[in-house]
Amino acid sequence: MSRFLPDRFTVLLVCTVILASLLPIHGDWAESFGIATDIAIGLLFFLHGARLSRDVVIAGILHWRLHLTILLVTFAVFPILGLAIGFIPEEILPSPLYAGILFLCVLPSTVQSSIAFTSMAGGNVPAAVCAASGSNILGMFLTPLLAGLLLSTTGDGGFSWDALESILLQLLAPFVVGQILQPWIGDWIRSKKKLLAPVDRGSILMVVYLAFSEAVMEGLWHTFSATDIAVVIVLDMALLAVVLCLTMFGSRALGFSKEDEITITFCGSKKSLASGVPMANAIFANQSSSVGAIVLPLMLFHQIQLMACAVIAQKYANRLKEKEAAAEPAAA
Repeated sequence: MSRFLPDRFTVLLVCTVILASLLPIHGDWAESFGIATDIAIGLLFFLHGARLSRDVVIAGILHWRLHLTILLVTFAVFPILGLAIGFIPEEILPSPLYAGILFLCVLPSTVQSSIAFTSMAGGNVPAAVCAASGSNILGMFLTPLLAGLLLSTTGDGGFSWDALESILLQLLAPFVVGQILQPWIGDWIRSKKKLLAPVDRGSILMVVYLAFSEAVMEGLWHTFSATDIAVVIVLDMALLAVVLCLTMFGSRALGFSKEDEITITFCGSKKSLASGVPMANAIFANQSSSVGAIVLPLMLFHQIQLMACAVIAQKYANRLKEKEAAAEPAAA
């Protein structure tokens, strides 16, 4: 039963949204807090770069069919499904929330949870590390390009060179510096995972608080009803279900091994909250769209994907145990 309960980070996210709703930061305090948030995000991506071992990258990148499949799902299949959702009338799905779903669809895969679920299910972990990391690196370029292309059709913004520059400076530059220094500091940073974990989560909570504070000041909760939120939840669930089926059964049809199927299922179906929130903050900073409304579908999708993938990973793990147990008498 505990696997259906929200994790600690999700509880913190909800508390952050409540705090922003009751005590939104604004004025000079918001400006100073924004600078601190940018620094925290830069540190987050520096640590991502410093953690990623080059040996893992080289070992995983050779499996090009798997990586191409995951990238096509992440940056082609998801956006196509997002465009299909656009046929829902605005009376049912308000335009700002639809823009948030479209933005969700062009985001890269998660890193930590994709690898964790792949490992738990008995999948190809080195390939998962490479695929998830590669998705995030490419996402720094592809996400703003795709967001500009798709959102320009909804009137919620278009491609902005300033947004791309902001992403490259805030996210890619620290990542590259971390990767350069990885041979000297990588082992130490990986050994201090628990000590440095607050940087990962704390920086995201800071961005969420800042984004929702601004959205609340603009009347976020007066704009959307409980029915609007329920519609987004249903659409998030349907979107995830379709992609999970496509990745799971599609990888089998393409002749991938069971280990690779697991990797494709988890890396191809997930979307990164850690990358998505900072990117939304950069892409929509100077546009009419509310960042709070944009990231709301992503935050809901985050919890849905964790609960669904936890169940699927456990089923994969149980089947693996049954297969190993059946093989033991034969070997004896």
